[in-house]
Amino acid sequence: MRFLIVSVFFLMLSSPVLAMSPEGCGAGECRDCHSMNLQEASALLGQAVDRVVAVDFSEVPGLWVVETEKGGRKFPLYIDFSKQYLVAGNIVRLTDNQNITQNRLVDLNRVDTKAIPTGDALLLGRKEAKRKVIVFTDPECPYCRKLHDEMKDVVARDPDTAFLIKMFPLKMHPKAHDIAKTILCTRSIEHLNDAFAGKAVPPPLCNTDAVEKSLADGEAVGVRSTPTIILPDGRVIPGFKKADDILRLVGSPLAPPPEEE
Repeated sequence: MRFLIVSVFFLMLSSPVLAMSPEGCGAGECRDCHSMNLQEASALLGQAVDRVVAVDFSEVPGLWVVETEKGGRKFPLYIDFSKQYLVAGNIVRLTDNQNITQNRLVDLNRVDTKAIPTGDALLLGRKEAKRKVIVFTDPECPYCRKLHDEMKDVVARDPDTAFLIKMFPLKMHPKAHDIAKTILCTRSIEHLNDAFAGKAVPPPLCNTDAVEKSLADGEAVGVRSTPTIILPDGRVIPGFKKADDILRLVGSPLAPPPEEE
């Protein structure tokens, strides 16, 4: 049993698993006749996790959501009301295709945005904007280029949202480090625009470890890929997002309503 739990835990984010409980309930709410506390959840999961943080009823009927911690990161796991089955995978709500597991994962692993140095960041948008979004980018990353265009659209539509852009050149892009160094030496967003447009960027003319410091800043908050968006509330969102989605994520009053399925 413990071996199964340990094995399934590490497949949590890649292998959706379904669990069915053989038990049922009589009239009334199933929640009325089922309970589980931290000690019970900890005993069930054993050494599969470092600790159990919280236990609550899941959005899915018949399941508890168990917030756990492993290796310094927090993960949601699901245990059915019979306490015999573990669900470790992505649960998707069919009405709107929302991945509630991934949403909870992002929510559990918020970071302190005030702890991220932004003195070296490029500003896209107004300095006075109410909402500042931190973005870690790579000047040779194609999805970073696409996101950059969407960010320009965001600041054009909502002057109260701006972006603080930090360099995070990946080793897989051999020219990215020097381009990032030039950008940080000159503090020029135009050089970043040129890089994304495929134009030549001059070599760096200063000696600085600013690129290495920016990489360390990203790694300290769990950035592993580009682009990575860090919202004002500390949620870390990896990957490309459209302007409409960014406006919704930051809670902009100018965000369009969610698209109907």
